[in-house]
Amino acid sequence: MVIVRACQPADEPFLRDMLYHAIYIPPGMPPLSPDVVDQPDIAPYVRGFGRQVGDIGLLAEQDATPCGAAWVRLMQGYGFVDAHTPELTIALLPPFRGQGLGTLLLEALLDAVRPHFQQVSLSVVKENPARRLYERLGFVTVSQNGDSLTLCKRLTATRRV
Repeated sequence: MVIVRACQPADEPFLRDMLYHAIYIPPGMPPLSPDVVDQPDIAPYVRGFGRQVGDIGLLAEQDATPCGAAWVRLMQGYGFVDAHTPELTIALLPPFRGQGLGTLLLEALLDAVRPHFQQVSLSVVKENPARRLYERLGFVTVSQNGDSLTLCKRLTATRRV
């Protein structure tokens, strides 16, 4: 059974691992070194997560073992749109991909973010299969830089009945 819970500051090491898994490597290319997430343009996605205004994240666990995470953070990274739009990162450990968990996690995160922000953005390489998930959930391309797209999703308030 999968449980989705809020990220805590103590989850930062797992988020760091998830950040590594969020980096798209095209088929046939060698994997990057895990320390790529320590580079100055990548480390801010997780460094000190949960201690900055606007940090919202969810962690998925199966049988009490973390298997994926999705989070947003106000920052000027690869998917930057403006100072009021947080950037979204999502990743699953490889054995948990293709089972609907990404959709579950992303929809839950969007619900958690909706009361706080009007939209979210992200950066995705055009060939990344995850792009289909983002577009299916309403993300649209707002800019392109080479093979990378910046996608954005407007978050409308949900009506409570």
